[in-house]
Amino acid sequence: MAWFSVSRTYTQPRDEVRNTAQELADQLERQYGVRARWQGDVVTMRGNGVDGRLEIDDEAVHVKVSLGLMARVFEGPIRRVVDDYLDRYVS
Repeated sequence: MAWFSVSRTYTQPRDEVRNTAQELADQLERQYGVRARWQGDVVTMRGNGVDGRLEIDDEAVHVKVSLGLMARVFEGPIRRVVDDYLDRYVS
């Protein structure tokens, strides 16, 4: 199983970061069919061959994505979506 992780520090209020994280989860759901489930400040995402976790702590947003064999071809596009979204909306 392949995986990647991305983290970004933030300065905006935590509830804004949580809303941004929800929008990212919604975008990944639309594009890649993953389903998101929140528990506190952690969202887990699952789809066909894709498992992810987004966690918001006091200083940063951390995203970790695991890809199964068949989903590895989507690593680049998924990582670009996550990187671009965090670069644009979390800082």
